Amino acid sequence: MFSFITWNIDGLDLNSLQERARGVCSYLALYNPDVVFLQEVIPPYYSYLKKRARSYEIITGHEEGYFTAIMLKKSRVKLKSQEIIPFPSTKMMRNLLCVHVSLSGNELCLMTSHLESTRGHAEERMNQLKLVLQKIQEAPELATVIFAGDTNLRDKEVTKCGGLPNNILDVWEFLGKPEHCQYTWDTQMNSNLGIPATCKLRFDRIFFRAAAEEGHIIPRSLDLLGLEKLDCGRFPSDHWGLLCNLDVIL
Repeated sequence: MFSFITWNIDGLDLNSLQERARGVCSYLALYNPDVVFLQEVIPPYYSYLKKRARSYEIITGHEEGYFTAIMLKKSRVKLKSQEIIPFPSTKMMRNLLCVHVSLSGNELCLMTSHLESTRGHAEERMNQLKLVLQKIQEAPELATVIFAGDTNLRDKEVTKCGGLPNNILDVWEFLGKPEHCQYTWDTQMNSNLGIPATCKLRFDRIFFRAAAEEGHIIPRSLDLLGLEKLDCGRFPSDHWGLLCNLDVIL
């Protein structure tokens, strides 16, 4: 089995940040995922992760402001190469972080991003999605490709882009659209932002492209993380995390 977590950890919200970071690290310790994809990491949070999650190698998409990171379990995942692909017209320092790794003899191309935020930037977000899908398609045929991140997407935007290509799965849809893990940004359940309006959106998504010799790695389950309030009375983030388990057929 192979498992990963993707989570926008909301490092830009400095309130109770250390306790919230501890909360995120406790989930990493509990589930011990092979890979972790993070968005909205800030330098102090990155420093904390380096101290607390020493069993992981951490690759970041930037070094200042806020950025993405991919954490690789040193004992199981071997890093082969890494690449940062800029989004040419982003106004929010966004990019696509890619790492090529091997795990149990399988070649994997792992990608994360934090696509342009807010309703007003839908056009730029859709352009970024098109670039992500293009890069997934361009990955080596023998590699399994996993993109996981905060897409900020609304379903109608994916439709406007022509939907996903036939060989790229949205893992939540592939698993039968399970209701328990549909909404990763839910202001009714999550009080961190104190938004009075109810917004339930599936911002955090996982795209999967099988290797040409199909059947080696298959998504099996998806669950939300971070649903319990911490002692400070807040959740680890304004987003729920996603824990994905996949079967590896040797």
